[in-house]
Amino acid sequence: MADLQDELHTAPEVDALDDPSEPPADPFAAEPHAAVSDPDDAPLERAHALLAVHPVADGYSGLPWALRHLHWFDLELGECAVDTDLPRLREGHVGALFWSLHLPEGLQGERAVGATLDQLDLVKTVVRNHPEGLRLAHTVGQVTDVRNCGRVAVLLGPASAASLGDSLGILRSLHALGLRVLTLTGASWASEEGLTRFGEEVLREMNRLGVLADLSGASADTIRRVLGVSKAPVLCTRSAARALRPHPANLPDELLAELGTAKGLCMVPLTAEQTGTTVRDVADHLDHVRGLAGPECVGLSGTYDAGTAHPWDLRDASRYPHLVAELFRRGWSEADIAMLTWGNVQRVLRDGDFTARAAQMRREPSTAKISELDG
Repeated sequence: MADLQDELHTAPEVDALDDPSEPPADPFAAEPHAAVSDPDDAPLERAHALLAVHPVADGYSGLPWALRHLHWFDLELGECAVDTDLPRLREGHVGALFWSLHLPEGLQGERAVGATLDQLDLVKTVVRNHPEGLRLAHTVGQVTDVRNCGRVAVLLGPASAASLGDSLGILRSLHALGLRVLTLTGASWASEEGLTRFGEEVLREMNRLGVLADLSGASADTIRRVLGVSKAPVLCTRSAARALRPHPANLPDELLAELGTAKGLCMVPLTAEQTGTTVRDVADHLDHVRGLAGPECVGLSGTYDAGTAHPWDLRDASRYPHLVAELFRRGWSEADIAMLTWGNVQRVLRDGDFTARAAQMRREPSTAKISELDG
């Protein structure tokens, strides 16, 4: 048991390479490393160099909920009570971060809506108080602009489906406040039996607004129905390969292949529970997902500050270069790693924006009610 604890770190509870839209060299990057004599250090040097140009777009951070439990914090100076702060984001070459608005289990109705609004307010306060490091972004263009200004782009979501209170009006209000990803679990219209008629209407309205669907933790029937109905690409913000580790949020091989066919994005979490206790275990999952879904359909999800244990080599948000170095050792090309870290998320955001603009020309805001469709 002591050996296992030494390997883990537990968090506090709580398109192409020459695409002109790619960000410039990282303005916060450290001075170039001295020439290395140990060939084992060469992959890490390559990792820092690549990430300076193609930074990490991290698919899931539990920071908003973790910060609720701190009486005082300063992410610019550094904050030891959490796994994520600006010095570590810069060291890890993180250029964009999805901030989760998930809720504790059991919250429903007005309490769920209120708790989500509280977290939205907290995120906006945190970003406003750290203007030299963080900026909110709602579109792929804004993400690129924020990165070009040397800040970390903060995207709001995923949030829980319970946050809607079964109301499409609340969905539109949350979108107006910045929500961009919604997890389709935890609601009566997205259950083990799949999407109901109202659930399909929620998904169509999400497509119209530009809110991406997160399918991590959803049932196989829900995932397949969403893939059939959604006009926009979908995300799995915290899913790895079930063939390698039988966690309920991990995806079986057939669903990974279907996700790849639909050009969705599986964002592999860097957690011991879902992917294993070493950086090599995480890389095994990335290899597996890439092989089944394709290199354009795999991404990264740090899952820091979400009450989960991480391999020691990936213990906080500064450690992404060590994972990229392991992928270089396995023969991943720079083009595939650039898609993994940055390009694939930009594609999904861009396609979601395009789908929303097209849908808004064809479709008025939905006035459907759950009692009418599922009653």
